[in-house]
Amino acid sequence: MKTRPSTRWSRLAVSTLAVVLLGTGVSACAPLVVGAGVTTVLVATDRRTSGAMLEDKGIELRAANRLRDQIGERGRVSVTSYNRRVLLTGEVANEQDRLLAERTVAAVENVSGVFNELALLDVASLAQRSSDLLLTGRAKAALVEARDLFANAFHVTTSRGTVYLMGRVTQREANRATEVLRNTQGVQRVVRMMEIISEEELARLQPKPAGVPSPDTGRNP
Repeated sequence: MKTRPSTRWSRLAVSTLAVVLLGTGVSACAPLVVGAGVTTVLVATDRRTSGAMLEDKGIELRAANRLRDQIGERGRVSVTSYNRRVLLTGEVANEQDRLLAERTVAAVENVSGVFNELALLDVASLAQRSSDLLLTGRAKAALVEARDLFANAFHVTTSRGTVYLMGRVTQREANRATEVLRNTQGVQRVVRMMEIISEEELARLQPKPAGVPSPDTGRNP
């Protein structure tokens, strides 16, 4: 039996609200009831290694500090690192600052590549940034709602209505996620910056159920 549209959109609205609240740092003491879809986001395994995840946080902090020194109040630059590949979004005053931001981040230790999506515009208003935050939550909730995707395999960033997709995914997953987001309310454009892996590599990354031996287990020496 098909899900009634009102029921589906109710679930999506709850998921969107939960993702936005979690993303803005709601206190762990605050009561928050979420659907099973959001639980899937929280428990799904990140496909980066633990070392890469830690390094990404370090890259973001180091890059932000250096950009503060180099750009200061002349613009607003957001840094997102995924598997040591860095996305720059936001606004700067001129082309010189756009290139300066890219060079500054490229020089940060362990950065393997920079995607420079900075716009030559005035700094986005609070209303625009709030709209982008809500759209990020809606996009993440849409990925959760797509039951044939592992939502936590994707990292979603939004700037001025454009949704940027990062992650380690197969071509099939990349195409499906793009389709989902292009049909999500409010998304003006989807930019894919994903690292494509094979189906075989994905199978190796999947956690093994308890009690299932690895391929080498049980072999004679």
